[in-house]
Amino acid sequence: MQNLFINQLFKDPIFFFRYIVIIIISIVIHELAHGVAAISQGDDTPKVQGHMTPDPIVHMGWTSIIFLFFSGMAWGLMPVNPDKFRHERWSDILVSAAGPLSNLVLGTIASLLAVATVQSGSKLFSLEFCLLAAQVNFSLFALNLLPVPPLDGFSVFSNIFPKFKQAVTPEISLFLLFVLFSVPAVGACISWFARTMVNAIVMPLTGVSLG
Repeated sequence: MQNLFINQLFKDPIFFFRYIVIIIISIVIHELAHGVAAISQGDDTPKVQGHMTPDPIVHMGWTSIIFLFFSGMAWGLMPVNPDKFRHERWSDILVSAAGPLSNLVLGTIASLLAVATVQSGSKLFSLEFCLLAAQVNFSLFALNLLPVPPLDGFSVFSNIFPKFKQAVTPEISLFLLFVLFSVPAVGACISWFARTMVNAIVMPLTGVSLG
């Protein structure tokens, strides 16, 4: 019980609520990016099913949001119909990649806001909030591009290498998910990537480092 994320509410409530807000905003934008890409490829399913909205309940649902408060992890959903895509493979790649790419953009924007905050001495943005938002979004970018179902990276990778999709059986999928969420080295690599990305943008211009 001591490792539950919700314990941060009592240890560091400011960090807890910052993280919750950042995750929810990031997931909503991630899912909307999928929706915009799908519509651009001829699929109106996101619009028809009412998912082109900033409402986090629509994209995440209460189960995901409650799980976020307790575990620090959450998920979202954007309904699409690949049968409506203009191009069977390339449209699917574009739609799948749009979500992680939105997190890459958000991470970059948050890093630049951190730079602007330090250089100007402005109180408009919290430096800690910007750095956390950058790190979270770069982590989401790296995580979602892993070629593990049901992550976006699996769709991208399997469309580029069709034989890969045939080779990944349900049993292999479960094993890969187990490794992803249970092996500390995986999380450590993602965290290292996120810190490196933030430091590459912020540190040369401000001297501020995530360590």
